[in-house]
Amino acid sequence: MSNFSNIGFNVSTQKEFQQLLEKAYRTSNAIKINEGAYSVYTDISGAQLFIQFDKTNSCIGANPHFKGISKRIVCLTNALERPESELDGAFHCWADPSEENNPDSGAYPFVFDLPDFKTFGQIDFPKNHDIQLTAFAQELSIYDSEKEYEESQTTEQKWATQSFVPSGLFSFGEEEKDPNPPQATGMFTGIIKQFDKKRNELTSEEFYWLLVETLGGEVDVVADIRFFEKAPVLNGIVQGLFWLSGQLINAPKRELKENKTFFQRLFGR
Repeated sequence: MSNFSNIGFNVSTQKEFQQLLEKAYRTSNAIKINEGAYSVYTDISGAQLFIQFDKTNSCIGANPHFKGISKRIVCLTNALERPESELDGAFHCWADPSEENNPDSGAYPFVFDLPDFKTFGQIDFPKNHDIQLTAFAQELSIYDSEKEYEESQTTEQKWATQSFVPSGLFSFGEEEKDPNPPQATGMFTGIIKQFDKKRNELTSEEFYWLLVETLGGEVDVVADIRFFEKAPVLNGIVQGLFWLSGQLINAPKRELKENKTFFQRLFGR
């Protein structure tokens, strides 16, 4: 199981992955950026692929996302470059701030990756902003009721039905002064407000989508159908470890630099 299979892109080899990208690319829409382009495939199920191209039109990567319905407010505090690709990036933020542009008024910090990171214009940090957040399951447990969930907690540490631990901020190198880059992961527990079994139109593979209310706001959860021994239920409890992928709602857009011809540069037009 993987982040890709969590939205029905179930590939296991590099060849299958390449074939998937070629198939998705045929019906994708290009977003041009100064560093190249994102070609975005959006499935009727909500599953998305953001295929990355550099300035030479070479494919340099691809990220999954899910176009969900969650909406929450965060206070953005910093932008993070990613070493995996020049088109990858993330934001550090605080959840559910109670004051305008004040991260200290938030519930907790966390990091989320963005599939279209290089499309955003200038953001003056700290800045409150609405986001859509998708959590891709890496570990997952489902409970039919709050009572069943509480009975499952047999250790001394008890977790509330709405809790969030920003696990991606707890990774350090050999020395604490040399931390690894913050990761876009979180451990959380929440209440299932909506759910549906989706079918990826491109692959015909099924997956589950859940709208979950957790500490700090709501989040779209997507998970490989193999995580489930039984179907989820409304007001049931979900708990797990997740990769966090988000998008800014009504974000400022970067201006494209104009590639002028020789004569345009010569005559200033």
